[in-house]
Amino acid sequence: MTTLEQVKALRQRIGDDVIGQQDVIDKILIGLLTDGNVLLEGLPGLAKTRAVKSLAKHLDCKLSRIQFTPDLLPADVTGTEIYQPQTEEKFIFQPGPIFSNLVLADEINRAPAKVQSALLEAMEERQVSVAGKTHPMQPLFMVLATQNPIEQEGTYPLPEAQLDRFVIKINITYPDKESEISIVKLVREESKSKTTPTAGISQQVIFDARKEINEVKVADGAANYIADIVDGTRYPEKLGKELGQWLNYGASPRASISLDRCARAVAWLDGRDYVTPDDIRFMVHDVLRHRIILSYEANVARMNADKVIDELLKVITVP
Repeated sequence: MTTLEQVKALRQRIGDDVIGQQDVIDKILIGLLTDGNVLLEGLPGLAKTRAVKSLAKHLDCKLSRIQFTPDLLPADVTGTEIYQPQTEEKFIFQPGPIFSNLVLADEINRAPAKVQSALLEAMEERQVSVAGKTHPMQPLFMVLATQNPIEQEGTYPLPEAQLDRFVIKINITYPDKESEISIVKLVREESKSKTTPTAGISQQVIFDARKEINEVKVADGAANYIADIVDGTRYPEKLGKELGQWLNYGASPRASISLDRCARAVAWLDGRDYVTPDDIRFMVHDVLRHRIILSYEANVARMNADKVIDELLKVITVP
């Protein structure tokens, strides 16, 4: 099997476990293929955790789960040095759950800023510093964080600096009626019998896929389209009075980089070696929705980030 066929087989396996959320599965895989971190937001029970666990089950990798709570300490995430008098160095580093291939940070907005910041270095620099020593992460490393949008009491909203570390933010919605029926049947069958574990796809497949994605071509027109979209979030008044009123702050250069990487991954999954404007438009909401800051006027007009991005796309010329 080719690398693309193996990745598509992985997508199919996850799809068999997580019904009615194919878009979420695709976006999580794109986050993995672009060597990024993913933020998942949705109501309870919409298979956020199940999707991550299914990915770990069908990929030959280690999964760690961190349940974020208000009393969590940074050392509970990164690990700490333990005194061992019988050894020469006296102190031995005990790795925390962050040292894994896939890290599920469940309800990340329930922990205070000090704990949230413990993830920053690992997510961006792929290393953790404890007691003056640097400890590298695994070659395959990805943080998948979840947050609940309706329970805000006693939570700590993620600061913009940390949100920008996520390559995409996926909004998870309800499945349709047909999928709901299939979900009930699937869970009913799972409760009756245990399925035989299948061998996970090798991590090398993901590394090979990333190399192939790096070879996907981005024409000047597509590159300019990405730049125009991101620039439009920074200077929206050039595109229209209403856009200028709705946006307070635009996206950083990380948005352009992420949109380029994600568009190339979409093209590769579609079997192409070049990026089209449709590839860019397919990912633009997930890349930008957590990177733009809306104004008071936008909130009064009941405009959310996705609606503002829709309006932005309407006035930007497609190459």
